[in-house]
Amino acid sequence: MKVLLDIPDNKASSLMDVLKSISYVKAKPLTNAKALLMMDIKEAVEEMKLIRSGKKKARNAEDFLNEL
Repeated sequence: MKVLLDIPDNKASSLMDVLKSISYVKAKPLTNAKALLMMDIKEAVEEMKLIRSGKKKARNAEDFLNEL
């Protein structure tokens, strides 16, 4: 199982020490950039699920490209 935790910087070091002391737990910090990327990807996947289920309307590709 993978778990993503959001921990204040001033508390992260002590929690990482605890997690690393448990033999069956592998813990490594994420950079802010990777964490933001993961959240963006998750939001995109959720949006695609809504579009496929018909709960949200997809945008025209040409409109999307013109917006860029």
